[in-house]
Amino acid sequence: MAVSLASDFKIYNELFFTGQTEVIQQVVQVWNAASRNSMLLRPRMLKGDYEQRSFFKEIASLVSRRDTTSIAAATALKITQDEFVGVKLSRKIGAARSALDAFKKIGADSATFSLNFGRQSAMAVLQDYVDTAVAALVASVRGQAALVYDAADLPEGSTKTMTHTVLANGLANFGDASSRVIAWLMHSKVFFDLVKQAIADKIDGIATATIVQGIPATFNRPVIITDSANLKETSGSTEVQYFTMGLVEEAVVVDQSEEEQIESDLDLTTENIEMIIKGDYAYNLSLKGMKWDTTNGGANPTSAAVGTPTNWDAAATDKRSMPGILIISE
Repeated sequence: MAVSLASDFKIYNELFFTGQTEVIQQVVQVWNAASRNSMLLRPRMLKGDYEQRSFFKEIASLVSRRDTTSIAAATALKITQDEFVGVKLSRKIGAARSALDAFKKIGADSATFSLNFGRQSAMAVLQDYVDTAVAALVASVRGQAALVYDAADLPEGSTKTMTHTVLANGLANFGDASSRVIAWLMHSKVFFDLVKQAIADKIDGIATATIVQGIPATFNRPVIITDSANLKETSGSTEVQYFTMGLVEEAVVVDQSEEEQIESDLDLTTENIEMIIKGDYAYNLSLKGMKWDTTNGGANPTSAAVGTPTNWDAAATDKRSMPGILIISE
């Protein structure tokens, strides 16, 4: 009898995936559109620990003056290749344990539990996508000095918080390619610093939605707001630095690269029968113009390794072919 009752609480994988897929698809469609595909989430099956794509490097001095009076041998230009390298990150869901008696007491059935568990895990998976992508973006661009603007470099007495001037100074690091920056990624504290300045400057049209459309205060670029811990850093006991990213198209791509597997089982060795649920999945992370250092960073890196600047090397020669710009403010 006990075994029969326990089977009533076996997780329904189809319902689990229905709940999870529904949430992920809804969020991904909105996210990709709102970020103008600067942070792209997509399903794409990939084998191995890395994704490696070769490309031809830019040939320096490809066009030059021709001397019509010379018969000297022409200088040969070398054609070389490099590669963009993304890295796969393996993840798990759970294991979550619960006594079957707990579900019975609240009148829940296995179908309801499966659907709700699927939705909860979907949100946790999406949060991990975002946090890891943010860590990689900040680390990779922080390692490229020409793409970093620090408000601490402003003259003594100037405010070090985010202002329209600081935003413009950071955007200027992309030079004549500044139009390639299509979205901002920032902490809510930084965003509201801009809102308060806009109010003081009597600039109209500031929105307070999580993702706002382009307004004068952000130079007509949408803002992706997330309070990810990877957008702030504490040095010493009180000083806090905030990181704001200006992103180009497909600055970061997250590929759902392995089919998710969810399994459930029963533990009959405890006083109360317990249900155990566990899942495995993986995704690939790639940054525009960058390559993951397979030697220093290695396969299936930790969160700390993903957020280490020296683990991301520039594959592109031109800084304007990289993920974007980084602004550091207080």
